[in-house]
Amino acid sequence: MRQPSSKSAQGGVALIEAMVAIFIFSIGVLAVIGMQAVSIRTAADAKYRADAAFLADQLIGRMWADQGNLSQYITGAANCTAGTAATYANAATWLNTVASTLPGAATTLQRVQVDTTGTPPINQVTVTVCWQTAPGATTYHNHVITTRINNNG
Repeated sequence: MRQPSSKSAQGGVALIEAMVAIFIFSIGVLAVIGMQAVSIRTAADAKYRADAAFLADQLIGRMWADQGNLSQYITGAANCTAGTAATYANAATWLNTVASTLPGAATTLQRVQVDTTGTPPINQVTVTVCWQTAPGATTYHNHVITTRINNNG
């Protein structure tokens, strides 16, 4: 016959069960915190991409309204490397807006190319907006938009 187990033999089981439950709960909470951090980073990245697209479209709108001065908007260097900033007032205003809107988006990093070859000129414009993902980052994100600005049929 079996002897009923004594209360002292079962005394630590409840404590172990509680510790295991707290451990499992803690892992779940840490996972939720990690997902929240990724979600915040992704939302910030999406906001910067939307801002870059808006800024590129804004410049193209300015260029449509100022077709006689397209070559004055040319600025920057290739692949988000420092180049020269435009001195033309409309371009300089836009460059300052970009620099104040996006992180690490210096005015010398933005690139505007205008291809005026052909007769009549094709006026193909490529705008590249560059920004850093975080202050001090060594890599850049960019948004590139290309269009033709031409009122000739």
